[in-house]
Amino acid sequence: MNSKFDASVRTLVDAVERKRLEAVSPDAWNNPEPTVPYQLVIVGAGSAGLAAASEAAALGVRVALIERHQIGGTCFNTGCVPSKALLRTAAVYAEMRDAERYGARVPADVEVDFAAAMTRLRRIRSHLTNTTSVRQLAATGVDVFFGNAQFEGPDRLSVNGQPVPFQKVMMATGARPDVPDLPGLKQAGFLTNTTIFELTELPARLLVIGGGPLGCELAQAFQRLGSKVTIVQKMPLFLEHEERDAAQTLSDAFARDGIEVRLNTMPTAVRVDGDEKVVDLVSDDYHSSIRVDAILTGVGRRPNVQGLGLEHAGIDYDETSGIHVDDQLRTSNPRIYAAGDVCLSAKFTDMAEESARIVVRNALLGGCEKLSTRVVPWCTYTDPEIAHVGMYVREANALGIPIKTFTVPMHQVDRAVTDSEQLGFVKIHLRDGSDRILGATIVSRDAGDMISQVTLAMVAGVGMRTLANVVHAYPTKTTAIRMAAMAYNQTRLTPRVLARLKRRLLRHD
Repeated sequence: MNSKFDASVRTLVDAVERKRLEAVSPDAWNNPEPTVPYQLVIVGAGSAGLAAASEAAALGVRVALIERHQIGGTCFNTGCVPSKALLRTAAVYAEMRDAERYGARVPADVEVDFAAAMTRLRRIRSHLTNTTSVRQLAATGVDVFFGNAQFEGPDRLSVNGQPVPFQKVMMATGARPDVPDLPGLKQAGFLTNTTIFELTELPARLLVIGGGPLGCELAQAFQRLGSKVTIVQKMPLFLEHEERDAAQTLSDAFARDGIEVRLNTMPTAVRVDGDEKVVDLVSDDYHSSIRVDAILTGVGRRPNVQGLGLEHAGIDYDETSGIHVDDQLRTSNPRIYAAGDVCLSAKFTDMAEESARIVVRNALLGGCEKLSTRVVPWCTYTDPEIAHVGMYVREANALGIPIKTFTVPMHQVDRAVTDSEQLGFVKIHLRDGSDRILGATIVSRDAGDMISQVTLAMVAGVGMRTLANVVHAYPTKTTAIRMAAMAYNQTRLTPRVLARLKRRLLRHD
């Protein structure tokens, strides 16, 4: 089947997009006329901005939300929502091709309908934006402004030249794709996470520059949808922040999917040859080139700090790390805070939302809550997923914290075996000599859901001894967490403890 949209599909897509745009950036919107200072002005309506607006409005304060482009930011429009919709479709095709693994017959002809996948993506994105539409925000008491926000002094902010008086401000302008300075790239054309979900044709050959979470997720999705995908990564490993055995497990999965991964490799130039893009590569002293139909830059994200007049407001920042904040998320201007990707190194939606809630409590309620006290997990949604919370071993070692790790391979977990999903593990790190959980990494198809149990235990101060007593429904994959806890309990059975237990048993014999 030709993957081009036919006329009827295009009409449907256009209608869905019009509905979405009307919800997140209506043409007929008129900015309010502020009469008194807002108790909180939020600049940026992405995940952090929406979370802060919701919490502030619930407190009954006067709150304004300023957005330059579309309500929902990266997560709803060009990030989490569309990518997870596409990943799910790609997983279905992968399971069809691998049906024998599940005791089923492989369909005679697994033909990818890329148009249908993209139509579903757009429908889901449009549906979910209804939960954060401009008019719904206004109905909760939030004054929504569209336009360019700019500081004109430490206590002066405007939108398109219109003054917006404030008592406190939260900057939540997010981040944008970090496009490499690669000769010929702009002339040849490239994709980022902001443009790839607008594709109407599946690229036959796709080059992904960068082996971070975004690059890995989309590389696997497009490979499973039928593209021939190659990842080039300048580092000797991808997912450089994750534990090595987690990244290696994913590397094995990529190999099974047919993804080519070239580590220690850098693109040096791009040129166009007919309908092809030719990318020159260098690995150590070896030079080569690859011909592809599309290039995705997935090397990271840069904070949006330009054009805001931050220097006029006395806000310290740089273009690499973004706005500088303390542990309470205050900037160098005591009336101005920041949250989300514009100031955090961990650019995840859950981090953005939680940092925004901290700002609301500190800025409006006189709180002194600290980001460092939060236990926030994250997940890379490849197959298998890689989820993490808390400390890594290397971080504990750097701080001189003695650590002990308990690992349960998923092939020892009954539900993983019955599902033919034995790839991965549960790994929980403890402070040596105690049952206090310092961190955990889970690699499994359901890792993003499983990590929440460990996160809850860490927040509640529940140790491994208590986790060992938590009864799980059988068979479930989260049983692996209890198995790790029971393995910890086994280490408490020292010779002295066993001798004492033996004497007690003899007394009751």
